[in-house]
Amino acid sequence: MTAEDRPDSPPLTERQEARRRRILHASAQLAGRGGFEAVQMREVAEAAGVALGTLYRYFPSKIHLLVATMQDQLQHMHTTLRKRPPAGATAAERVAETLMRAFRALQREPQLADAMVRALTFADRSVSPEVDTVSRVTTAIILDSMGLEHPTPQQLSAVRVIEHTWHSALITWLSGRASIAQVKIDIETVCRLIDLTAPAEPSAAPEGRGRLTTSH
Repeated sequence: MTAEDRPDSPPLTERQEARRRRILHASAQLAGRGGFEAVQMREVAEAAGVALGTLYRYFPSKIHLLVATMQDQLQHMHTTLRKRPPAGATAAERVAETLMRAFRALQREPQLADAMVRALTFADRSVSPEVDTVSRVTTAIILDSMGLEHPTPQQLSAVRVIEHTWHSALITWLSGRASIAQVKIDIETVCRLIDLTAPAEPSAAPEGRGRLTTSH
């Protein structure tokens, strides 16, 4: 975890945040042009206009940097989705539409998508805070699509399974083992868990039931 990510660390100054954004932009640009291998820390520092030592203070490794880049990309998608929310009739349809829109955004930049997914796959425990943040942003995107502020434990479990499926679908598509059509089918199928875990509507008690009576 970098100093900037520690819970007890002060928030970034405006100048520090601007520097961080330049670094993330440079990372995305390099990955978009050449994939995982193109993201070299020295080249990122040069493109962002920062010293190499400064870059390492923000991101201790290339994996930290690329996972943070994925977080940044997802947050941008989240903002876009809030401005133009999905139009599905059910929560399951809205989540499937949202995830496919996010998937197509990544599809437009396959080299960047591959670099970010590879970084997530390679991440060890030292990158856990960044990976957890990516998961939280993905969860927030799904819950927003569902229209839920207070999900039940069963619904949160369904969301986790949906996240795992979406991540797996990205990997199989990037490796050429799944078509876009197959990804869509898999996403729509797993999103049906949302309907299965929806709380049951309380039913009215039949007349004469639902209250204790005493006989004399």
